[in-house]
Amino acid sequence: MPRCALSTVAEAIGRTASLGLGGNIGDPRAAMAEALRQLDQRDDCEVIAVSRLYKTPPWGKTDQADFINCCAVVRTFLEPEALLDACLAIERGMKRERIERWGPRTIDIDILTYEGRHSEGERLELPHPRMTQRGFVLLPLAEIADNLPVEGKTVREWLPSVDTSGIEVASANGNWWRES
Repeated sequence: MPRCALSTVAEAIGRTASLGLGGNIGDPRAAMAEALRQLDQRDDCEVIAVSRLYKTPPWGKTDQADFINCCAVVRTFLEPEALLDACLAIERGMKRERIERWGPRTIDIDILTYEGRHSEGERLELPHPRMTQRGFVLLPLAEIADNLPVEGKTVREWLPSVDTSGIEVASANGNWWRES
């Protein structure tokens, strides 16, 4: 099939992207549920899988409250930077303030991967440059996309190489965001 025809097919069915969500101020579960619903209500995005919630120790800056984290897979017709803009707009609408790197936050939405894209831009690196080092990303992502390739290995293959100690399941299933 010619390259232009493949591009047309991708445009018609969209691309998949994986997202990492988290927070540790206020009600992170409610904030993440609202963020996922806002993405799902867009004409150019559809949430197709969401992991259970996980209670995780802070990473990077450790003198703060535990986080609640999850991962999601979305089908989108947005280009990667436009998806980033949509996620940042949701964060702003939920009063996310970026005061301190890896610091406390009400909501954080990271694009982890975007189907068929690898980039090192100023605003967005794909795949996320630290995702393969973070148990709070790989554990929930493995639940919904264990065969997802990232930097030459699958998520399942990366998982044993990260520290998952202290991470606890905090919801019974991946439908928590629809139930709140």
